[in-house]
Amino acid sequence: MTTRELLFVSLASLLLGGAPATAQEVTGALGSPSATTSVQGVQLPPPDPKFGGIIKQDALKSKPWWPPRIAPPEGAPNVLLIITDDAGFGVPSTFGGVIPTPTMDRVANAGLRYNRVFSTALCSPTRAALITGRNHHSVGFGVISEQSTGFPGYNSIIPRDKATIGRILLDNGYATSWFGKDHNTPAFAASQAGPFDQWPTGMGFEYFYGFVGGDANQWEPNLFRNTTQIYPFKDKPPGSWNLVTAMADDAIDWMTRMHQTDPSKPLFIKYAPGATHAPHHPTKEWVDKISAMHLFDDGYNKVRERIFENQKRLGIIPANSELAPWPNGTLKPWDQLSDEEKKLFIRQVDVFAAYAAYNDHEIGRVIQTFEDLGKLDNTLIIYINGDNGTSAEGGPLGTPNEVAFFNGVTVPVDEQMKWYDVWGTEQTYNHMSAGWSWAFDTPFDWFKQNASRLGGTNQNMVVSWP
Repeated sequence: MTTRELLFVSLASLLLGGAPATAQEVTGALGSPSATTSVQGVQLPPPDPKFGGIIKQDALKSKPWWPPRIAPPEGAPNVLLIITDDAGFGVPSTFGGVIPTPTMDRVANAGLRYNRVFSTALCSPTRAALITGRNHHSVGFGVISEQSTGFPGYNSIIPRDKATIGRILLDNGYATSWFGKDHNTPAFAASQAGPFDQWPTGMGFEYFYGFVGGDANQWEPNLFRNTTQIYPFKDKPPGSWNLVTAMADDAIDWMTRMHQTDPSKPLFIKYAPGATHAPHHPTKEWVDKISAMHLFDDGYNKVRERIFENQKRLGIIPANSELAPWPNGTLKPWDQLSDEEKKLFIRQVDVFAAYAAYNDHEIGRVIQTFEDLGKLDNTLIIYINGDNGTSAEGGPLGTPNEVAFFNGVTVPVDEQMKWYDVWGTEQTYNHMSAGWSWAFDTPFDWFKQNASRLGGTNQNMVVSWP
């Protein structure tokens, strides 16, 4: 089994008590409206129970019988499953990175760190594997949804008999939700015309708040609540609304409403922010905060060496590890860059790092809400750093618009400097130099899309369950 398959199987086993298939927990008197039962686990969805009452021609001689409501086993935990985007092994401070991620640190300090967690090197396939516990080809995602073909394993359609963790937990009595990125709906179904069976709400997630596709403008995203497009940013001043915060707000609101309505019902949240996929769109507050730290002034070669030494010190890589050579023929070493290139590249990475730190902060608000609601001690938190390695899709120079890169257009440095002061705002769809991407995949080499190199596939993760 792969790491993601083991994670999925372990999730199902832990959450549902690991009980034998025949074991059921019944509360209340069967037939009464308040009765509940856990499922036998023989099949999902469970079959309808036989009517246990009495039906006579005389209503007064008849006896009503309500089927028991499905409830998880006693003590089944809440689950917060977090997966960030396009972030390599060396991004978070939790694993030696220079970008502060105190929320991930908090989860790690309360639980365990995992340094051998593998992705597929691409967004949709990794996410499909994560939510189904299966090899991505067996659930239609050999490629990202936008590149799907009409061949088995590559059609971007998750079969009905390959149920998601959302569907399994919903059928076991959980309240289920999905916030953020949905890159597992077929591109041909990603419109208001549907069909919606391959949207989160059609795959076992009762509530969805997020965007469909590989990335989104965080200032004005293609945003949906369930299957209805919404525009909460409309008529707001530029820079005053951002999806990273709005998504945390909505998750907190949903959690609170579910708790107020039925505090005994466990919650499952898939929390999949767009960070740190391009465009890198943090708030100005976070850009200023990171820029003031001067984390990257020495350049990507020195930052890479610093991350590598941090990782040795933390013991998450062997003390005798050797750093792979810099790809001089592919990416210019920092000391060979012009002053203008250095200035631009530092601006690019400050914005990327601000995006990562901002995202971690907002995740922290969601975790804090579990504590505020008195649920943290029975909440399983799984925080996965990246669905693949850091993206090099900005090219060696970076770009003010990643769509230009995808169309083979390289924007010269002097042209990019025209966007220096508005980098990361609603005026850009920005990405950074691939030199930083290589550094953020330390101790490995290469990046996202390179499935043959650990820089593309070796992620990290922290898990806590007090």
